[in-house]
Amino acid sequence: MTVSTAKPFRSLAVRNFRLFAGGQVVSTAGTWLMIVAQDWLVLGLTNGSPTALGAVTALQFAPMMLLTLYGGRLADRHDKRTLLTWANVLSGILALALGLSVLADVVRLWHVGFFALALGVVNSVEVPARVSFVSEMVGPELLPNASALSAAYFSIARVAGPGLAGVLIGTFGTGWVMTANAVSYLATVVALRRMRPGELHRPRGAVGRARIVDGLRHVAERPDLVLPLGLLAVVSLAGLNFHVTLPLLASAVFHANVGAFGLLTSAFAAGSLLAALLTTVRTGRPAARTVVVSGVAFGLLEVAAGWAPGFVSAMVLLALTGFASIYFVQAVNHRVQLGSEPHYRGRVMALYTLIVQGSTPLGALGAGWLAEQYGTRSAIVVGGLISLATACGAAVFARRRTELPVAVGPAGG
Repeated sequence: MTVSTAKPFRSLAVRNFRLFAGGQVVSTAGTWLMIVAQDWLVLGLTNGSPTALGAVTALQFAPMMLLTLYGGRLADRHDKRTLLTWANVLSGILALALGLSVLADVVRLWHVGFFALALGVVNSVEVPARVSFVSEMVGPELLPNASALSAAYFSIARVAGPGLAGVLIGTFGTGWVMTANAVSYLATVVALRRMRPGELHRPRGAVGRARIVDGLRHVAERPDLVLPLGLLAVVSLAGLNFHVTLPLLASAVFHANVGAFGLLTSAFAAGSLLAALLTTVRTGRPAARTVVVSGVAFGLLEVAAGWAPGFVSAMVLLALTGFASIYFVQAVNHRVQLGSEPHYRGRVMALYTLIVQGSTPLGALGAGWLAEQYGTRSAIVVGGLISLATACGAAVFARRRTELPVAVGPAGG
């Protein structure tokens, strides 16, 4: 490894990725403005109902369960740059329509649910295309660094977006915030159209019909892919429900306003950002041990965050939990993406996306129900305990299969 390859921002030397990252920073910040605005709108329309918030979140992510594998098939068969362009255009139109309905004071809860569902359909194509497109922009050697930087700019947006949303919603209202998000999608569209297609690292060889079942078979035949994806599935379903629990933690537990909600979300995102920056130094495929240990750490920290006695301690523990969550998710991402064959990557990463985001409807409904019945803290603590138990079980299972001591390919932390 040369000194240059150890630089944390080395992927930004690639023009196409530099354009894409710049557009994504703006667009993702807008998305987090939208998330906070939508959550606060739902709570305002329903007098703070956790069930309604969970239902709207479930509607937005339900299409991920049904359509993401098909989206991965599209990503392997068609030009990812074109797919991403149209997906961002449609997302902008949907955000604009919802924002205008709020500004016109005609919005109802079912309107929010409808637009959330429609956006979920678009995301079921956009997300697997975007995740697998990273390797085409930078190539396999820079993939761990570029993937980590992608998580970093996403975390930067999560830090800036919620705090800014709290100020903007209090000043201008949710409608204008949603409209601002609609405009932010233009940054990604412009970046995509300014790329040089000839500099992309597209897989060689025809993929034929690019059947979904072939991608699933590829994963099933690889125990080193099944273990991290299985652990990710449980952690995503039970533990990664902060889009539901954080607004409830602010409003129901600490009886705070939208600004405090933004602070809690930003604290979580700040920890996520630090983890993303740390993983930029990764130069190879992480070992299975890295995946399992980071899963254990996440479960422990989420349990602690659920029992935080005060607002300040909650911010600190949420920052640590955010760190552990991104470190774990990135470890799974890198282990799976670098372990899969390039011509299957769209479908494999669609399965990864299905697990991360497609599990959200069930997780959101479960977290909302637990919060409604037993309180917000219970939803956080139970999610952490399930994640912790599953990670410990994965460690035992992996040791019996002699998976943990073995690193396939160049391994990194």
